[in-house]
Amino acid sequence: MKLNSMPNFNIKGGIIPPMITPMLDDDTLDLEGLARLINHVIDGGVHGVFILGTTGESTNLSNKLKHELTQKTCEIVAGRVPVLVGITDTSTVESVKLAQTASDTGAAACVAAPPYYYALSQPELIEYYTDLNQRLPLPLFLYNMPVHTKTVIEPKTVAELSKLEGIIGIKDSSANAVYFNKLIHTMKDKSEFTLWVGPEEIMAEAVMMGAAGGVNGGANIFPKLYVSLYEAAQSGDLEKVRELHNQVMLISDSLYTIGKYGSSYLKGVKAALSVLGICNDFMASPLHRFEKSERDQVVKAVENIKSVLA
Repeated sequence: MKLNSMPNFNIKGGIIPPMITPMLDDDTLDLEGLARLINHVIDGGVHGVFILGTTGESTNLSNKLKHELTQKTCEIVAGRVPVLVGITDTSTVESVKLAQTASDTGAAACVAAPPYYYALSQPELIEYYTDLNQRLPLPLFLYNMPVHTKTVIEPKTVAELSKLEGIIGIKDSSANAVYFNKLIHTMKDKSEFTLWVGPEEIMAEAVMMGAAGGVNGGANIFPKLYVSLYEAAQSGDLEKVRELHNQVMLISDSLYTIGKYGSSYLKGVKAALSVLGICNDFMASPLHRFEKSERDQVVKAVENIKSVLA
């Protein structure tokens, strides 16, 4: 039986940054940077924070560091906004252990993508999430991230899993607008099941179509912009949406494509935060931060973005 059958996650919409993990080395948190980052996004008006997702380099972190990050984040947030904790792992045992730490330290919900080694079928996904959900002390968000997991959580599977008490929504980072619209259609009669979209480039459109909001990486850097875009989309202010969406696309085009790495987006977010003096840009192995020439491009891009946002 699920340990906590009463969901304590009450956000119905907004912007939840998938926070980067500030680090000093491969197994040491940048605690001062973590505090500055958390205060930066909360001061920017975000509606929650999400740690240990893709943007948080979760698969590259030690279990020790994951538990420490969870504890420190909840301590620094101190109840100001809900904290979501990513518990994606190839081991259900490790996922449950991290979920327990999340519960013990005051997090509001967990987020789990499918295990990312074996490509699970849809029936196997239902079995996996049903079993995981029963073991968790917190509500659970599904996490659709097929580019990294090799598995799509099909809309019919989402609908089946939504019948389980404790599974309260999904974060979709597929960047597949057709998939997301099918998801909205499939779940149209379950308003209590929240649909979050990951890619910021389609956030405004998704919100206007029925998404709860965005879990957008750029909100680490310029949270007020993403909150304003969400609010404009929610209210149907198309003129404002166009203006702010163009600014979000400027961030995407100028920061996330430097160097043409598979990790350019993540390097760009971390480097921009470092340029702004918020936190360290160290990246967990096997990834590495930008070289000086690339960082110089980030400096120019950040200054340009700041002038546009001013």
